[in-house]
This record gives sequence, structure tokens and C-alpha cells, in this order.
Amino acid sequence: MNILEKIALTKIKGIGPKLSRTLLAYNSSVDEIFRSSKKQLLSIPNIWEIIANSIISRFYLKDAEEGYNFVQKHDIEIAWIEDSNYPKRLRNCEDAPLLLYFKGNISLNPSRVIGIVGARNATSHGKRICEEFIQQLKENNVQIIIVLAYGLDSLEHRESLKNQIPTIGVLGHGQDRIYPATHRELASRMLEKGGLLTEFPSGINPRQNFPMRNRIMAGLADVTIVVEAEQKGGVLITAEIAYTYNRDVCAFPNRIDQEYSVGCNSLIKSHRAHIIRHVDDLSYLMNWNKDDSKATSRQLNLLTVDMTKDGTKVYEYIKEQEQTTIGEIALYCDWLQSKLAIVHLEMEMKNILTSLPGKTYKLI
Repeated sequence: MNILEKIALTKIKGIGPKLSRTLLAYNSSVDEIFRSSKKQLLSIPNIWEIIANSIISRFYLKDAEEGYNFVQKHDIEIAWIEDSNYPKRLRNCEDAPLLLYFKGNISLNPSRVIGIVGARNATSHGKRICEEFIQQLKENNVQIIIVLAYGLDSLEHRESLKNQIPTIGVLGHGQDRIYPATHRELASRMLEKGGLLTEFPSGINPRQNFPMRNRIMAGLADVTIVVEAEQKGGVLITAEIAYTYNRDVCAFPNRIDQEYSVGCNSLIKSHRAHIIRHVDDLSYLMNWNKDDSKATSRQLNLLTVDMTKDGTKVYEYIKEQEQTTIGEIALYCDWLQSKLAIVHLEMEMKNILTSLPGKTYKLI
């Protein structure tokens, strides 16, 4: 598949992540999309004439070539949604971008990933919580995902670097700039033990892309930690996105009379976030306390269990993965999560499957 056509598809105005997947569902490859006739394209749901004309004209291929030359010149890695280097957690999200641009030296598929968000105008209390929490994470073999922004976000980056924790900064623009510009030195240091990730090509204005950037962060993480948050704003948007992705959200409870405590307390009140006080709470929630290397398990004889064809499919996948999430199982089986929930309930009632904190599952 031509890399230029992959890049070009992401540049066409009017084609977002969801519509891109629709196009791919009706075609075997990106090459076939660009070879399609106007009539074929118009037969695809939500493909209007202006979009079909843009695909047929192949105008965006020249723009894609310039972008690809920039990527090669600056040693930027491209991750296509079907490639092994694409983040599997993000791939499970229905609005995941088809293409990512990454610069760094760590894997995008580590065993444990947490996202940390906080208020732009952080209080001294919030800063102290953040510093202590990241220091405690040092021995937990985690990767931290943070947006490169003002306030607590920059503090989180610095503390992660200080404690030698691999960290990825998610950008709301291309790899051709750093916004805000005051973070250039920080971004450069992050490349030594971490990286910078974006779905945007070079030449993009960052100001309009913050909500899209936040969904990338939420999709990359197993759990999103909210340190401080106002009643409205980007922090709560990120937490809500993570919640809709069926990911865990944690929040530090704070004083009820503090402006930047309102968001955290509201998330806890509405049961969208678990209360967290320190890393021990996080480890318990995510089932990180257990030493899986010493754990023993019995092998289940499928011949003695009356299990449906769907249940057998789920069993075989979890057996291979040892432990996995509901999103990964749904993606493998190509099912809606509502159907998967029924199969899971059946397997749990038959003592085949057990659910763990962090919305993960393993065989008994």
C-alpha cells in the first residue's frame, strides 16, 4: 500500500477518522479508494460529491509527498492503524486516527500506561500531589501520557523526566513545531526517554485541535488520573472521553471550597472516577499488586464445559493473551461490546472467566 496515499487520505477535507474507516470498510485498501470511480464513491454512506471529487482529483497526493519528505528528513516514525507499531489501546477507539506521527525511542505498546491531567492554573496543593504521585510511580513500570501544555502538564513532564519515567507528550499540531514555544527545551529532553506523538501533519494550527489531541491521550491510557480540575474545561473533557472509551478514570478528592477541586469532586460524585490518594490505590484498582510471574492457574478442559461457539472464541483469545481488556476482546471478535457483555456474563456464571479491577479479564 502506497504510503503517500495513506497520508493523502488523512489530509482530505471532510474526511475524519470515522469516515476514513467507512471508506476502508467498502474498499480493500487505500489504493482501491483512490482508484474508485465517482459513482462508486458516491454509493458509500456519507460520501458527498465534494469529497468524491477531492479523492478523484488526487490533488492531495502532492501535498502528501511534501509531508512524507519532511517525515524522512526528521526521522519521524509513521504508524498506520493496521501496523504492529500502532498503539493497540488507541486502535480500539472508534474515532482513532488512521495515521500517527511519532518521534522518540520507546514503544507505543507498553504493558502499563497512565494519563495524567490537571488544571492550567494549578494550586500549590495540586503541584505537591502531582510531584509526590509521580515520584511514587517510579517503581511501577509505567509509561506516562501527558499533553504538552501549560500548568500541571508541564510540571508532570518535568517530574517524569526527573524520575526517569518514560513519557509521551501528545501534540495538537505537527512535528514541525512545539506549542507553547516555551516547552521546546522540555520537548527536546523528552526525546531522550520518551517521545512526541501526533495525528497531525506539519503546518497545522494547534489552537483548534486541543479536543482532538485530548481524545488521543485518553485512548492511549489504561487509566486517566485527574489531579485538579475546574467545573468546566479541557481536563473534564479528557476525563469524559476516557470514560466513554470504557477506560478507568481516577481523581484526587480535594476541599469542597476550592475552585480547582470542583471538577475532581464532581467526577467522583457522578461515579465517573474512582477516588485515589496515592499509587497504592491505583495499583489496587488496576490489579498491579499481584505478581503474575508467581501465580499459578489450572487448565480448563473445554470438553467438560457446555460453552457456546461465541464463548469458545473468547476463551481461546484470552488464553493466548493471559489477561486482556473488554475493548481488545471486542476488537478481536469484531463484536459490539453489548454482545460481548452477554457472553462474558455466561462465562462468569460457568466459572470460566473472572473480571478484575481495571476492566480486565482472565481465565480462572
